[in-house]
Amino acid sequence: MTAFEPLTGRLLVAMPGIGDPRFEHAVILVCAHDPDHAMGLRIDRPAPGVALKGVLTKLDVAAPDRTAATPVLVGGPVERERGFVLHTDDWMVDDSSSPVSEGLALTATREALAAMTDPLAGPRRAVLLLGYAGWGEGQLEEELAENVWLTADADLDLLFDTDFDTKWARALAGIGVDAARLSSQSGRA
Repeated sequence: MTAFEPLTGRLLVAMPGIGDPRFEHAVILVCAHDPDHAMGLRIDRPAPGVALKGVLTKLDVAAPDRTAATPVLVGGPVERERGFVLHTDDWMVDDSSSPVSEGLALTATREALAAMTDPLAGPRRAVLLLGYAGWGEGQLEEELAENVWLTADADLDLLFDTDFDTKWARALAGIGVDAARLSSQSGRA
């Protein structure tokens, strides 16, 4: 039996043929991982027809006009009405912000929504995600053993840029894998 290795702060990159359309070409940041569970946020899929300004307005938070073009992402299929602000750790709230990795934190409060629109007092980079991906005890480890996911280091530029169509291929390239050469067939030697 191998020792448990937490993946918090790393990326999961879906292999072709994952078998779940919700995760085809997914790039997921693992935000929490221990022997009992794992939680992550998909960073490559904008929510259709949802912009930050609309969410802020609905929640009665000041919504600058520039937020009308700011995408909100689908963080995963679990609790899709629940919002998470993924942000740089230059802005944190005691008892509300959770460090994810060096330079990165997660906050799920209205205060975080307001801060992400404040270029002077808020985080340097931030994105709002709705929902999350979750795994129960041993589930993620089993999927990794079945080659459903590759793991990669998280890169702030990849996490926060808005070139969503190429994130999967760029995440693969970051670990030396050419997306065009991947097969949806897997096997065991």
